[in-house]
Amino acid sequence: MRVIYNERMADLAHLLGEMAGLAGSAMDRATQALLQADLPLAEQVISEGDRIAEMIADAEEKSFALLALQAPVAGDLRQVVSAIQIVNDVNRMGTLALHVAKVARRRHPNHALPEAVNGYFAEMGRIAVSMGSGAQEVLDTRDPDRAAQLNQDDEAMDDLHRHLFTLLMDREWKYGVAAAVDVTLLGRYYERFADHAVEIGRRVIFLVTGELPSDEDTEV
Repeated sequence: MRVIYNERMADLAHLLGEMAGLAGSAMDRATQALLQADLPLAEQVISEGDRIAEMIADAEEKSFALLALQAPVAGDLRQVVSAIQIVNDVNRMGTLALHVAKVARRRHPNHALPEAVNGYFAEMGRIAVSMGSGAQEVLDTRDPDRAAQLNQDDEAMDDLHRHLFTLLMDREWKYGVAAAVDVTLLGRYYERFADHAVEIGRRVIFLVTGELPSDEDTEV
């Protein structure tokens, strides 16, 4: 019975890591679609959302099966509960990447972003992709030190998000209300993507140590 549990838990952990990697890849392509007004690429991200959704459903099924059939306690229960919570975070990351692609599709053939903010979103996209890869690495290795490092990237994302608001509030903003709304929404999508990656890191730390770190504890 113990061997079966360990095998199923390892299978679930691998699936979660794969999903986090796919969410990062989706955000990478969504960002390129956004910056280049690339409709085919945006459509590709949106159509592949079904694959992530199927994997989410599979991960949820595996998680609840472990909970219901194996009746885990103590450390094993912590692993299963953490996995269920991580499934939700990965799901949100994939959904946020879809939101970015849908904005690019909605504004096509025009660019959704004013050229003045392209650099901000290129960097936010880079950070998001890095955090998606980091979340995958953390799920594969269960390294609490690497998990804590995700918070550094999140701080960089938060800084960029704050700078965007400074631009939007500037009286020199000349791109209109529609562009301001798009920039606000898109900035929020990237910020929340990073937040969910940080949450995955916090859950892995909890899984390994038995203690859920505070925001301060994840700073390095």
